[in-house]
Order: sequence, then structure tokens, then C-alpha cells
Amino acid sequence: MSEERGAETRVFGRPVAWITFAMALVSVPILGYMVEAGAPWDEIHPALNALLNATSAAFLVAGGLAIKRRDVGVHRSCMVAAFIASSIFLASYLARYATTGTHYYPGEGWDRVLYLGILYSHMVLAAVLVPLALRVLYLAWTKSFARHRRLARVAFPIWLYVSVTGVVVYLMLYPLAGVIA
Repeated sequence: MSEERGAETRVFGRPVAWITFAMALVSVPILGYMVEAGAPWDEIHPALNALLNATSAAFLVAGGLAIKRRDVGVHRSCMVAAFIASSIFLASYLARYATTGTHYYPGEGWDRVLYLGILYSHMVLAAVLVPLALRVLYLAWTKSFARHRRLARVAFPIWLYVSVTGVVVYLMLYPLAGVIA
């Protein structure tokens, strides 16, 4: 079995490198277009944060698929990459919040209710996730794999939800706000 997995790795290369490359292929043109269009930093920065959330989500999905295939090495790499992307996002988001404050949703109807529901669930679960993710990573680092697995079954869907809803919140607050409202 390990020989098959080794052959698979040689054929497909390093999944973390491919995901990083794919995210760069998506991110660079989007951010480049925004810069070329003369978008100010306070519009580019939230887009960058959304791309960091999307990157985290991509690595989480890849890491989840890898562990289902029992490919622990790829799983570990993907989960560390997801943690790094989420950590960079958190630092970047806090910097954006400190410099520009709260951004209010412009809509007033059903879309506002939907937006606030997604936003509040995202915020509460993000706060819960920080200690959960740190604990799950610590348990893996200390090779407490039975406890790691148990807690990861709770942390993984929360982390994925927070990463995906981070992108949804961005889309609803910025590019879709004028269309929906």
C-alpha cells in the first residue's frame, strides 16, 4: 500500500504545492485587477482576507481528503498550511479592523437578516475555533492521536464553516452588496 501511495505522490507531486500554486493563480489576477482598476487599499485588503479564508478552506478540504485516504504526510502538510493561512488572515483582519473599524451592511431587507445570521454565526464559531484549533494541533504535535482525532471531528467542520463563511461575508458585504441591496 505504501508503494502505491509513493507512486501516487510521484505522479501528482506535492499537493500543498499544487494548492498553493492554484490559489496564486486565482489570487494574483484578482488582486492585480483591483490594483490596475485603481481600487484603494481599503477595498483590496478585504479581498485579500477573503482569499486567505478561501486558501484555508482549500487546504482543509485537501487535508480532510488526505486523512480519509490515510495519507498522514499530506494531511499534516495541508492542515499546517490551513493553520498558517488562517493565522495570517486573523492578523490581517485585526489590522484592517484596527485601521478602518466596523463595516456596515448596506441592505435593509431579507438580505440583511441573512447577512447578519451568517456573520454572527461566523463570529461566534471563529471565537470558539481558536482554542479548538490550537488544541487539535497541539495533540497532533505531541502524538496524542486518539485525542487529536476525537477533537478534530468537532473542530474540522467548525473550521471549514468559518473559512467558507468568511468568503461569503466578504462577498455579501463588498461586491454583492450593491446588487442585493
